[in-house]
Amino acid sequence: MKSKDTATLIGLVAIMLWASVVALIRGVSESLGVTGGAAMMYTIASVFLAVTVGFPNLRQFPRNYLIWGSTLFVAYELCLSLSIGYADNGRQAIEVGMINYLWPTFTMVSAIVFNKQRATLLVVPGFVLSMAGIGWVLGGDQGIDLSGMLGNVRDNPLSYGLAFCGALIWAAYCTVTARMANGKNGVTPFFILVSIVLWAKYAVDGVSTIAIDVHAIVYLLLAAAAMGFGYAAWNIGILHGHATVLAGASYFIPVLSAALAAMLLHAPLPDPFWHGALMVCGGSMLCWRATRPRHATSTS
Repeated sequence: MKSKDTATLIGLVAIMLWASVVALIRGVSESLGVTGGAAMMYTIASVFLAVTVGFPNLRQFPRNYLIWGSTLFVAYELCLSLSIGYADNGRQAIEVGMINYLWPTFTMVSAIVFNKQRATLLVVPGFVLSMAGIGWVLGGDQGIDLSGMLGNVRDNPLSYGLAFCGALIWAAYCTVTARMANGKNGVTPFFILVSIVLWAKYAVDGVSTIAIDVHAIVYLLLAAAAMGFGYAAWNIGILHGHATVLAGASYFIPVLSAALAAMLLHAPLPDPFWHGALMVCGGSMLCWRATRPRHATSTS
């Protein structure tokens, strides 16, 4: 197999790892607590990243990237892990995870507004389709149902609010770092910083001692590996593989994530949920397509 194809397969493995994150984070929070479990997960993931990606020389990093990149990265990871952990049940954790996957759409819109990214009018139906898909997901068994959607959000505004803020924050991170990073990758120190903040929150909360058993250890290691090795595998795939293949496959993460979470969390999902998930994917793909440059046809 060619090295480029191998790198692409490694990138596809990253997509599968990331698709499992919602279910695994939920499993960790149920076993070890919301904050303590997340703190342990990011600590172990930091070790995995230090081994696979390495720890960079921060003196070579642009100062603005270190400040804004780390702030937005930490804020997003806190929103992601805590929104899933604070969900009332497995079904709600899956819905919260789906809200998080609005970030590709928000990223494209941010690139257009703030980075002057050129785009076609396809971005409009793409954005509308993504938002309608989330409405379908949150509407419950009835599909689009405004009262049902608002009722779901009112039941746990913290969890849903954190997920929505996380999607906006990650879109901002992608937009900001595209201009500031100068090719640098701070994922390892950023993960370490996330774990430090979570341990600080755990200490301030004053919760009881974490009880560890075999079930908790399995979920903890799987979640840390999915997050840590996911970033490492994605770097290999996107740098040395077929980037277009990986970009296209990544837009199906919401559906894969929901399917894996429904199985691992024993939370069956109704047909309207899957309709909404596909709408979110479709909207993201339309937004992505809207920003693709048109290739001029050459004449012989």
